Amino acid sequence: MRVILGLFLSTFVAVARSAVIETKRATVCNGRAELCNRSYGNITFIGSHDSYAFSSDPIILSRDQNVDVTKQLNLGVRLLQAQAHMNNNALHFCHTNCVLFDGGTVQNYLINVKAWLDANPTEVLTFIFTNPDGVSVPNVWAPAFVNSGIAPLAYIPPNNRMKQSDWPTMGQLLDSGKRVIVFLDHGADGSVPYILPEFPMIWETPFSVTNKAFPCSVDRIAGPLATTDHMYMINHSLNVNVFGIILSDPADASKTNSVTSILANAYGCTQFSAGRAPNFVLLDWVDVGQAYHAADILNGFATT
Repeated sequence: MRVILGLFLSTFVAVARSAVIETKRATVCNGRAELCNRSYGNITFIGSHDSYAFSSDPIILSRDQNVDVTKQLNLGVRLLQAQAHMNNNALHFCHTNCVLFDGGTVQNYLINVKAWLDANPTEVLTFIFTNPDGVSVPNVWAPAFVNSGIAPLAYIPPNNRMKQSDWPTMGQLLDSGKRVIVFLDHGADGSVPYILPEFPMIWETPFSVTNKAFPCSVDRIAGPLATTDHMYMINHSLNVNVFGIILSDPADASKTNSVTSILANAYGCTQFSAGRAPNFVLLDWVDVGQAYHAADILNGFATT
């Protein structure tokens, strides 16, 4: 009798625990309860352009950020962008040439981000990485994600041509434990299912913009989906042309990253997206200006 009763209690406890697990629901997503029931594809996130290229030294003209990646994330950045090249037989984050600015290995960068993710378990984060040299995704990129510990957190969608309206909610991402979305501009061929091809799912506005008005147009897009079915990113970083060399413009950062400038750019792009706000606003100098308030406005949490 005792044995039977013990088995019954063990089974009851196991079922009860299973029920708790099955009814688990995220209640706060990226700092807001309201975002938990909203689709990932229907949210505006602030992004850091060349997120690895940080320095407080104004003499370093190739920098695009003042503060390191952890501080960027603490400010509210939820998209990290970076360009990678091979350097000394390892994949490094560098823009065009690692001599100009070497942000260190991709693996070490991801290890730092993983530490932040561990400390912030209710946050969903996006990577958009650039692979201009066509470095092997399974042989070089994937090991950096595996060795950093981020691979188990990376979301694998049911297909790699996800429509903007097909993405799960933020709560579903958090409940699944798959709260990192990884896009690569070149070379993501499905061999590593969590490293997703960017342009079949995200279109972008032109980059290296020198016009303070940020006129909107569709610059990069791929695949059969229309712009209205893609998510999209506005490259809202202002540059100056110095004797043919394009450099980021920190002097105008407070105006570029103002609510007025960001909203004007965003609203100018709604003509291509069935009236939707951008999913990603990519910025230099993310510690300057009012970008996070602009995102609150675009997400419907604040007014001008």
